[in-house]
Amino acid sequence: MSRFTERLRTAVAPIWEEIHRHPFVQGLGDGSLPKEKFAFYMRQDYLFLIDYAKLFAIASAKAYDLATGAKFAALQEATLNAEMSLHRQYARKFGITDDQLEETEPAFATLAYTSYMLKVAYQGSLAELVSALLPCMWSYWEIGKALSRIEGATNHPLYGEWVTTYSSEEFGELAKWLIGLMDDLAAGKNERELALYEKHFLTTTRMEYQFWEMAYRGELWP
Repeated sequence: MSRFTERLRTAVAPIWEEIHRHPFVQGLGDGSLPKEKFAFYMRQDYLFLIDYAKLFAIASAKAYDLATGAKFAALQEATLNAEMSLHRQYARKFGITDDQLEETEPAFATLAYTSYMLKVAYQGSLAELVSALLPCMWSYWEIGKALSRIEGATNHPLYGEWVTTYSSEEFGELAKWLIGLMDDLAAGKNERELALYEKHFLTTTRMEYQFWEMAYRGELWP
């Protein structure tokens, strides 16, 4: 029997193809992305990460075993401390101060995305939560790997660090762990439950696309 995540991957394949072709993503790979567009993305992504870390905390509380709870707790700690610190350092390359990051107004796409995931996290099961947060980590890993194969992408003075981070073995291991957890949580569930997980996965995948689109347009509100 095929894994449930293979079903999810097939369901969102057309959207992921569009994400890979998006001019923001393509610009990261070939270095043509205007600096101001990436700076806009960095500020919105900073807000996104704050709420993404909350998802890990909720997942830790909803975990069925100690090992899973500890893993999510460690992810939250790493996101709030190590990753956010690196994010602030990286933002300075683009002239963004710590104060500017903290003062950033969330774009509509950012609010919609994080609000949806937090609603699922608070109201749903652990499996629902994982299905909603998985597209971000999984798609970033896929994007990172694809861009790393472009000559010079990992050495670009502005975007090389981003490509290197999301194509790294360390990030890949996190993505694979979350993919495996999704399969474990889906095992034995009925079709009604599986369809709900697929709905969350599809919704947040669409929001991933909208996040790239928002960043490319520099659009706070439609």
